[in-house]
Amino acid sequence: MTKKGKAVVLVSGGLDSATVLAMAIAEGYECYALAFDYGQRHRAELDASREISVALGCEAHKVVALDLRTIGGSALTDDSIDVPEEKAQGIPVTYVPARNTVFLSLALGWAEVLGANSIHIGVNAVDYSGYPDCRPEFIAAFEAVANLATQLAVEGQKMHIHTPLMSLSKADIIRRGIVLGVDYGQTVSCYQANDNGLACGVCDSCRLRAEGFLAAGVSDPTKYA
Repeated sequence: MTKKGKAVVLVSGGLDSATVLAMAIAEGYECYALAFDYGQRHRAELDASREISVALGCEAHKVVALDLRTIGGSALTDDSIDVPEEKAQGIPVTYVPARNTVFLSLALGWAEVLGANSIHIGVNAVDYSGYPDCRPEFIAAFEAVANLATQLAVEGQKMHIHTPLMSLSKADIIRRGIVLGVDYGQTVSCYQANDNGLACGVCDSCRLRAEGFLAAGVSDPTKYA
């Protein structure tokens, strides 16, 4: 396999990011996993992120601490806002304002430190909750910023933001991950998983995940409360 150099991979602990990490490793990237302790309601995902990164063979796993609860505005960062248990119309309250912009900015900083010009993120515009920062237009705009704002790019290493799941259905993502050996039993997708990583089974993320396994014809390894 041809080595493609270093890559920073955003690994939240969920199904999508685990698949992205497995894909990047399979493509020959030397992967550095990045997770965020941002004050999220579902903190069990951080343990899952570390477990997945070790299992798939990352070079390193870094957790950056942020406190997005100080601005709130989301059911994931404000306990006074309930996580919806029915499909929302429009952008749901689980959208975290500017989250992917902040995450990609910090990933870009670590990439520069590592000398990596590849960042991989599991955003998807097919089976997703309608978040504006998961769209291809946003990724293209951020990549343009990355190539204007970094020393690495100015000195000749073009920065690339990879979104291999962008046009895949959840079922297709799961099938791809199974082939690559992802243990989805290690992943936590639920917006309100308990401390043991047990899923609620009724939030939007749980619904999309369950529908994906059903459509893929794969047994759902999710552990439910």
